[in-house]
Amino acid sequence: MFKILLYILVALVLLAAVTLWRASAREAAAEAAYPPEGQFIDVNGQKVHVVVRGSGPDLILIHGASGSTRDVTFSLVEKLEQDYRVIALDRPGLGYTPRITKAGETLTQQADLLSDAARELGAQNPIVVGHSFGGAVALNWAVNHPDTMAAMVLLAAPSNPWTTPIDPLYRATSSKLGATFLVPLLTAFVPNSYVANAFSEVFEPQDAPDGYADYFGPGVTLRRHTMIANARQRTHLLPDIKALVPHYGDIDVPTEILHGDVDTIVGLPIHSALLVDQIKGANLTVLKGVGHMPQHVSQPEVIDAINRAAVRAGLR
Repeated sequence: MFKILLYILVALVLLAAVTLWRASAREAAAEAAYPPEGQFIDVNGQKVHVVVRGSGPDLILIHGASGSTRDVTFSLVEKLEQDYRVIALDRPGLGYTPRITKAGETLTQQADLLSDAARELGAQNPIVVGHSFGGAVALNWAVNHPDTMAAMVLLAAPSNPWTTPIDPLYRATSSKLGATFLVPLLTAFVPNSYVANAFSEVFEPQDAPDGYADYFGPGVTLRRHTMIANARQRTHLLPDIKALVPHYGDIDVPTEILHGDVDTIVGLPIHSALLVDQIKGANLTVLKGVGHMPQHVSQPEVIDAINRAAVRAGLR
C-alpha cells in the first residue's frame, strides 16, 4: 500500500513539473511570436501597453474579454487613423498591461487606469469606444470621469443585470483552487486551435475574417495570468454593472450604441435596448443579422457611429 501511494505521489510530482515547464515554455513561445505591438507608458506606477496611430481628434479603443489591442489593430485602426489619433489600450491583466490586483480588477479600477493613461498621452477629452466588456469599462468611465470624455460609442456592451449563471469555466478558473491547478493544465496542454475555434461562437452567425485567428495570437490568451485575470474580472462584472445602473441618468456625453440583433453573447433586449432610454440623448443602431463582433463585420456602421459622435461632441 505504501509503495502504491509513493508511486502516485511521484507521478503527481512529475505531472506538476512537466505541466509547469510546458506552461512556461508555451507562454514564452506565444510572447515571442506575438510581442507587444505598441509602447509602454507609466501611469501612476502602473505599466500600460498602448498602440497610438494617426492624427486628429483623440479616439480611445477598449477591447473586450479575452482580448487585446490586436483585436482592433487587425483592420479597424487602419480605417480610423487618417481621421483620428487612435489610442488602443490593453486592459489590465490582458494583452501586455500587467494586472493591478490578483483579486481581479473591477470596472472602476480599469476605468480609473485607462482614463489616467489617456491623460498621460495628452488625450484630455477623447471619444471612448468600448466593445463588449470594454463597453462596460467605458460606461464606468462616463459615470466616474465625465469631464475626461467627449463622447462614447458602445459596441455590443453589457449594461444591465442578467440572470444567467456565470460560465462554469470562468467560475473554475477564477477560484484559488482552479487558478493553482486547472489553469496551468490549460496553459500547458490546451491547443491554440481551441481559442481559434472559439472565435466561431463569438462571431456567430458571421465568420471570423480571414487571418484573424493567426493575427490575434491565441497563445497570448492562454497564458496563466491572462486566464486568471480574465475570469476574475468576469466574476466582478455583474455586481459592477448593478452598481452602475442607477448612475446612467447622470451621463451627459453624446452616446452612440450599436448592437447586433442576433448577438447571443450579450443580448440586445436586456442590454442596449434598455440602455438607450437610460442615457439622455443616446442613439441606438440595431444591426440586423449581426452577432457579437460589429467592429469587424459591420465596420462601416461602426465608423459612421464614431463620426456621428465626433460631430455631436463638436470635434469634427
